[in-house]
Amino acid sequence: MSDPVVHVVDDDAAVRDSVAFLLSSDGLDARSYEGAAALLARSGGLETGCIVTDIRMPEMNGLEMVVELKRRGVPHPVIVLTGHADVALAVRAMKAGVVDFLEKPFEDEALLRAVRAALSRSEDTAVREKERAEIAQRVEQLTAREREVFDAVVAGDSNKAAALKLGISPRTVEIYRANVMTKMQADTLSDLVRMALQLDQA
Repeated sequence: MSDPVVHVVDDDAAVRDSVAFLLSSDGLDARSYEGAAALLARSGGLETGCIVTDIRMPEMNGLEMVVELKRRGVPHPVIVLTGHADVALAVRAMKAGVVDFLEKPFEDEALLRAVRAALSRSEDTAVREKERAEIAQRVEQLTAREREVFDAVVAGDSNKAAALKLGISPRTVEIYRANVMTKMQADTLSDLVRMALQLDQA
């Protein structure tokens, strides 16, 4: 996995540059954007990492950008930078899914701490997304009947109950169940259930 990138969004070039410089001096990869539109233009191919954004920006503020990123399915954790008068707006942003907010002026170490925590969260999300994609690929390899047996098994049906539901014999269910376990690369029933739960969280 490539190194994470901290995406810095601020319409004030001086703030943008100083935040990017601080992150770079701590060994982090930073990319700057002059506003929400510039970041959203790249939302489909945004490098893994986190987003640091000012809350007050012309055209689209940080909160509106967070809502739009969520609508587009962008999973990056967001930290907002706020002036004293904007704390209420920052609280609304937290409710919209922002992971942290820092009131200006903030200590350098406070920002670095927040960014490290957000990157750690982002890494966990990326790993989960990769696992989920792999599970979805395995499910696609199942035949229609195997998928029915998979659904019945993870719903807690016994072979006998699944057989009744699907109108086949318990022995046939056993055969399909063995095929499902092989194709899904599951060693135990709990593995299979965990995979089904991961899919449901998509």
